[in-house]
Amino acid sequence: MATKAKKKAAAKKKLPAKRSRPAAHVPAISPCLWFDTQAEEAAKFYVSVFKKGRIKQVSRYPAFGQDIHGKPAGSVLTVEFVVNGMSFTALNGGPVFKFNEALSLMVLCDTQDEIDYYWEKLGAGGDERARQCGWLKDKYGVSWQIVPTMMSRILKDSRSPKSVRAFAAMMDMKKLDIAALKAAYKG
Repeated sequence: MATKAKKKAAAKKKLPAKRSRPAAHVPAISPCLWFDTQAEEAAKFYVSVFKKGRIKQVSRYPAFGQDIHGKPAGSVLTVEFVVNGMSFTALNGGPVFKFNEALSLMVLCDTQDEIDYYWEKLGAGGDERARQCGWLKDKYGVSWQIVPTMMSRILKDSRSPKSVRAFAAMMDMKKLDIAALKAAYKG
């Protein structure tokens, strides 16, 4: 009997190993920002604002298709850039689309100094009327939220008096003030 068991065990060992499937490709998600003609200017602005920003590549319109796209050959088509590790594409697509508040880019800040810096830099030349609750529009019309990282923690329980106080304080602010939000939260 022992030999039959050994033979079975030996036969199992000779079976080819199960093939593992190759890891599935996970596509990256990258925002594409549509500009009329300011893609390169905007990309340069954004990489200047963020400490970890760089232009990766600029592509240009060819002579082909001018009857459709209407852009001069050699003018900027797209600018690929990275800020804080996130890839973006800026596209010169013409005056067809405009930015609106339905999409915003969040900058999560640990300190008031960071909030002040991004609020000032990104808000320079933007629409002053479009500033509320940490939101602003930059000079290109892109909406940004300049938010302290602690916001999700203090607003997480809508039934908590602490969260309600912090929310009420936020509603009265344009640029968010971490100290005031914490004070409202504590009561």
